[in-house]
Amino acid sequence: MKLITKSVFLVLIIFSLFCCGCKPTNQKDFPQRIAAVYFQRESTGQEKSDQVLDFFIELENPLQEGIFVETIYFRHGQAKLQKKSEKVYVAHFYPNEAQQDFILDSDPLKEYGNKAPIVVPPKFDLKPTEAVLEYKLKTKTFYYKIAGVKEKPIIVHP
Repeated sequence: MKLITKSVFLVLIIFSLFCCGCKPTNQKDFPQRIAAVYFQRESTGQEKSDQVLDFFIELENPLQEGIFVETIYFRHGQAKLQKKSEKVYVAHFYPNEAQQDFILDSDPLKEYGNKAPIVVPPKFDLKPTEAVLEYKLKTKTFYYKIAGVKEKPIIVHP
């Protein structure tokens, strides 16, 4: 009996140690110096729902070999970063797609075709001025939290 309990205890310990390696690795320092981080809204001037939020990361030097910036998590959304120049990366956050109209009626049978909304919880709990940068260093994925993201004036396109 003691052998079985020791075996079960040992298996639980080993399993818990393997699970620790699956958590995201948060870094306190990014391997490169970041010159500026800001976001800017672009609008066609018609409706607020037409606004696109552009998120910029400006580096002091081009990225070193083996470092790849992947995704930015900002304000309950995520977007892929694209290279704009050697030192500037941009991500575009588009407004939510048009909401489906719900049929509301006192007769529940008429509401039958309504689909339940899909709610996806955010990956990170962030303040409005915080963002998380996902990057790869060779083959390993890291996450770097950026605080103090500034907002630049809106660009209005007629």
